[in-house]
Parts: sequence; C-alpha cells; structure tokens
Amino acid sequence: MGFFIILILVVILVLSTGYVVKQQHVAIVERLGKFNHIAPEGFHVKIPFLDITHDIDLMTEDQHMTFDAKTSDNVTIELDVSIQYHVDSTNMASGSDSGVWKSYYTLKDSVAQMKDYLADALRSQIPNRTLDEVFSEKDAIAQSIDQVVAAKMLGYGYVLVTTLITSIRLPKEVQESMNHIIASKNNFASAQNDANAARAKTVIAAQAKAEAMAAEGKGIADQRIAIAKGIKESIDTIKGAEMDAGEANRLFEFTQWIDMMGQFATKGSSTVVLPEDFEATSGMFDQMVAAKSSPKPEGTTQA
Repeated sequence: MGFFIILILVVILVLSTGYVVKQQHVAIVERLGKFNHIAPEGFHVKIPFLDITHDIDLMTEDQHMTFDAKTSDNVTIELDVSIQYHVDSTNMASGSDSGVWKSYYTLKDSVAQMKDYLADALRSQIPNRTLDEVFSEKDAIAQSIDQVVAAKMLGYGYVLVTTLITSIRLPKEVQESMNHIIASKNNFASAQNDANAARAKTVIAAQAKAEAMAAEGKGIADQRIAIAKGIKESIDTIKGAEMDAGEANRLFEFTQWIDMMGQFATKGSSTVVLPEDFEATSGMFDQMVAAKSSPKPEGTTQA
C-alpha cells in the first residue's frame, strides 16, 4: 500500500515538473511570483510548486472596431477599422526589456488600449478633411493613424501589422442627399451628351443637304448647258438644209412640242387638252414665229 502511494507521488511530481510550449507560443516562467525567464516552444522542466508558467500567443490577431467622427463640413460619420497585431518576440533574451515581458506585465487590456489610441488618432485626422476627402484619402488616413498607434503600442510589446478602414457609413439623410446630387449630375451629363449628339446630327445633316443641293445645282446647270448646246447644233443643222431662220425655228419648236407630247404619254394617265382642229396648232406655231420675228423696241435685244 505504501508503495502505491509513493508511486502516485512520483507521477504527480514528474507531471508537475515537465511542460510543453506549443509552436508559435512562448511561456513566461515565474518563480515564487517573480519573473524568471521566457521559455520558447518545446519541452521544458520547472521546479514543482515553485515555478508557474503563463502561455503567450505569438500569432497575429485581428480586431474590428467602430468609431464615429465629424468631418470639416460638419458631417458625422462612422468608420469601421480593422487592425492586425501580434506580440513582439524579436528580443526575448533581454528578459524584462523584451516585447513578450512588456505585453504581459504592462497592459491589462491591450485591445482596449489600442482602441483608445486609434480613436484619438482618427479624431485628429477626420476633422481636417471634408466628407469627399475622407472617401478619397481613406488609405492615407489609415496609414497615418497606423504610424502613430504602432509607435505607441510597440512600447507595450505589441507590433501593429496593419490598419485598414474597411467601411465609412453616413447618416441616412446625408446618404439620400448625396445620392440625389449624384443622380442630378448624371442626368445633367446625360442631357448634355444628348444635346451634343443632336447638334452634331443636325450639323452633319445640314452639311450633307448643302453638298447635295450644290451637286444638284451643278447637275442642273450642266444639263441646261448641254441642252442649249444641243439646241444650237440642231438649229445650225436645220439652217444648213436651205431653210431660213423662221422656218428653222418653227420646225424646231414643232419637234419640241412632239417630244413633250411623247413624254406625257410615257408617264401614264395624264390629262392633256388638245385643240379640236390641228390646223389651229399650226396657226399657234405661226403666231410664235411671228412674235419672235416682230421688230423690238429700241434698247432691247431679241431672245
């Protein structure tokens, strides 16, 4: 019976002597309530009942915080800030001067302390900027407060890896007002684009119409020149057939009349008034020739 008691005491003694520190962790060892040393990861031995260990996590942690601030144009906003930090483990051999020692013995609530520093840094940055500047310079603001807070937290044994402003929220009435302003600007820009497009379309159409009219006018002019040349050549030909000028003109006018009647016939159903007696037509041509041959008043020329 006494042997079993001794065996149990030995097992308890062994278990209380050895301890294991996990990867990415360290252990602060206190002897009789006083800091003794920092143990890295692995298996270690301590003095039973005299040494006490405290586990310190070295992995990077993430915290999300919300702050309110007022911009220079008097708009109160809410900012969601995300921070990543970890215990400084670069100088553990220095004992009480190491980041591990400072993180355990100098701050009771490291997260609350970082939040206070971040709030102070943000409220010194936001009031100097308008609402538009806060949105456009969000990364610059985060970098600025990161530098300020990181320097302060390093004195407590914490390394601030990064600070991000993940969201900026506005009061509902301000959000609605901004949406209305943006919509108005977009509508104005759209109306300007439509007006410019309509103006360009009108100018192009006018230019095309002017060019078409110029081309049509040139075509008509060329056509009239060609007709005049043809008439002149026809009259010259008729004159060469032993006819005087009056007979030549009469023959030409009669052939023109025949051509006109043929064009009426080819265009379909058209109504043409003709004299009952075609001898009257002959008299009409006689009158036209006589009119052309009649003497003109002085100062005028014959057509």
